[in-house]
Amino acid sequence: MIYDKLSFYYDELVKDDQATQAWVNWIMDSVSSPCELLDLACGSAEISLLLAKNGFQVSALDLSQGMIQAAKEKDKKHKIQFYCQDMKNLSNLNTYDVITCLCDSFNYILSKEEVSLFFKEVSMHLKKDGLFFFDTHSLDRLVEFEEEFNETGCFEDCQYQWSILSEDDYIYQDFAFYLDDGKIVQEHHIQRVYTPEWLETELKKYFEILKVTTDFDLEGIQEGEKYFYVCRRLL
Repeated sequence: MIYDKLSFYYDELVKDDQATQAWVNWIMDSVSSPCELLDLACGSAEISLLLAKNGFQVSALDLSQGMIQAAKEKDKKHKIQFYCQDMKNLSNLNTYDVITCLCDSFNYILSKEEVSLFFKEVSMHLKKDGLFFFDTHSLDRLVEFEEEFNETGCFEDCQYQWSILSEDDYIYQDFAFYLDDGKIVQEHHIQRVYTPEWLETELKKYFEILKVTTDFDLEGIQEGEKYFYVCRRLL
């Protein structure tokens, strides 16, 4: 499963305190006061923990057991209720004031049918006037990675290679971890990028789109890395 090995190195590879604060600020700017929040695909829970620190009653889930374990180890005061499960099926959970899906986690949903069902599932687990926050890779990312990106580096117990390449609507990320004992562990990640026009059509079946920005603060769809959506559940 993806993130089984990457979960051990995820924070060393991508942790960014400034970006974490930006995501939290983005959410808090649209929420009148701290409330019950469900964070989908929470990863190592950097954002979940900062939201809890700011007074939100946070539940968080991720498909990766390794990520959930890493998150629990950070949650020293046990403020967060964690679940290890698929974000596309929330049938065992309650309703929330806010649901989030951040850090391009949405792009792991690989079919249009699944996206539509996901939006419906999220809407069903929001309270009246509940808000849905998510971000997605922009179309510019597909152009950016037409030429393969490669990164190599070292962790305490291994070396790694990380490559990113786009083809059609998809972004492929490959990780190879060269462990000190001679073993090589590989992970292959696939994400799909959807057009803003299609996303708008699907979202409007279940939500009112309150705001769309590019890279947090550029109004509307512009050149950039990510699109950010704030949506309110339809009555």
